[in-house]
Amino acid sequence: MAANAATSTAKTAPEKDPGTSEELLARIVNFLETEKAEELVQIDLRGRSEIADYMVVCSGRSTRQVTALAEKLADTIKLDFGRFAKLEGKAQGDWVLLDTGDVVVHIFRPEVREFYQLEKMWLPAGTTEAE
Repeated sequence: MAANAATSTAKTAPEKDPGTSEELLARIVNFLETEKAEELVQIDLRGRSEIADYMVVCSGRSTRQVTALAEKLADTIKLDFGRFAKLEGKAQGDWVLLDTGDVVVHIFRPEVREFYQLEKMWLPAGTTEAE
């Protein structure tokens, strides 16, 4: 009986505040800067796409760094916001996509990023950097 009471208490424990998309973006950018991601670009997608509010594009120097950044960022988002991030491309480590719902993060190896030029597709016309 006591085990059931402990189990039901754990199930009713309050969840972490998922935060706003702006708070999530700030935490992601801070994390990536701290972990030495390179060429970080933030793109505001509000009013332009339904996929997310923001997109973050950055580079890692190697497949190992790309994978490590993605894994650590997913863990950080889970711990800080109680959100699960979906990861795609982790096995290859050339381009990892992290989908948190409100913020989509693309982490590339530099050569792969140059090939796809993803941020150019999403930045407003005539813009060379995200504001």
